[in-house]
Amino acid sequence: MAVPKGKVSKARRNSRNSANFKNCAPTLIECPSCHELKQPHVVCPKCGNYNGKKVVEKKEKKQD
Repeated sequence: MAVPKGKVSKARRNSRNSANFKNCAPTLIECPSCHELKQPHVVCPKCGNYNGKKVVEKKEKKQD
């Protein structure tokens, strides 16, 4: 059975595993109705449309 020869330090362990945890910017597309940037396959947070249909009604805040 395989047995490690010595303790692996946190720095060595983390540098080996860092290739699997790369961060990247999210993909953004333009909303066809309001032309704001949004993530694909997600309801537009600005206008509430998804796939050309109104899905979520936006509530407007009253200004006093």
